[in-house]
Amino acid sequence: MAAVKVAIAAGGTAGHVNPALALAQELKDRGCAVEFYGEQRRLEGRLVPEAGFPFFPVHVTGFDRSRPWTLVTALMHLHHEEKRLVKRFREDPAARPDVAIGFGAYLELPLVRAAAKIGVPVALHEQNSVPGLANKESARLASLIAISHPAVKQVFEAKKGKGTRIVMTGNPVRRSVLEGSRSQGRASRGIPADATVLLVFGGSLGAKHLNEAVASLKGALLGIPGVYVVHATGADDYGDTVARLALTPEEQKRWIVSPYISDMGDALAAADLVLSRSGASSVAEISALAVPSVLVPFPFATEDHQTTNAHLLVDAGAARLVRDDELDDPSFGSGIVELLKDSDERERMRSAAEGLGQAGAAARLADALLALA
Repeated sequence: MAAVKVAIAAGGTAGHVNPALALAQELKDRGCAVEFYGEQRRLEGRLVPEAGFPFFPVHVTGFDRSRPWTLVTALMHLHHEEKRLVKRFREDPAARPDVAIGFGAYLELPLVRAAAKIGVPVALHEQNSVPGLANKESARLASLIAISHPAVKQVFEAKKGKGTRIVMTGNPVRRSVLEGSRSQGRASRGIPADATVLLVFGGSLGAKHLNEAVASLKGALLGIPGVYVVHATGADDYGDTVARLALTPEEQKRWIVSPYISDMGDALAAADLVLSRSGASSVAEISALAVPSVLVPFPFATEDHQTTNAHLLVDAGAARLVRDDELDDPSFGSGIVELLKDSDERERMRSAAEGLGQAGAAARLADALLALA
């Protein structure tokens, strides 16, 4: 029996590309043939080939609402690429997919529209708690809309086609994260096996205020015996955070600062508590590894979607929510200290996170997608 051919459009940001790669690996393990569509000059143009998947370049441009005239160029590129893909699929049977899926962002539109035009079933995946414009626009063409947060179901109910199924799958997480090693994450950083580890990361947006607030807690955190801090500042704020912390050589053994974390799976597995923003990928990864967390939504996210993202864990009892304007309040620091000292409460939070079943998101999405093919 011929392998099921799956076309995936994902790109622009890691938040779109990484879940798509997680799905692709799951599909590959099931014997499917996967091909990606995206912009060669953007993140997907590097990450997809590095992961070993075929990549077909499409060229589209976004629409800048502050410059209305860019809509004309965007529509021209979209129409051209849609026609090019239709022609490719009709003239080359080997290139025609059995099913196509878009992961949001405008670059999914040529694939989604071309697939729908030639009768190939279309699926969409929405990572966030507030759906993006591309997925809302594509919803009427989709046979399946997979969501990661229950808050978006109502939006898609109003946008979807007559026969569209909406399925709660969760947000797929990269296997490298799921297979994170607690012992490796600690050994590589010189952290003892019996230490209590706080992992801090802010992401590329809005890390500055979080970094400042955490740095102000240096005395309180290092004053707890056996506590170690692994702190990723983001590249832009690394120098300022190092200067603000002013760690002595002895303190540097317990407060490990870096611009970013390349081994996120190991780092999360090594952690007893996470303090972070609540982007969709961060929430998915924290949930998948069932790490207790304190989430501080980025206050300027579109439609405050990071707060809605956070509630997936908070409402389950797996996380605590702190507003950005509460970071300078004494209760923020006392709450972190309390959790680091209370292993029983952290264990309750961990069990609650495990109950969400986020680690199985890629498998659930693959099941739903292959049912279309």
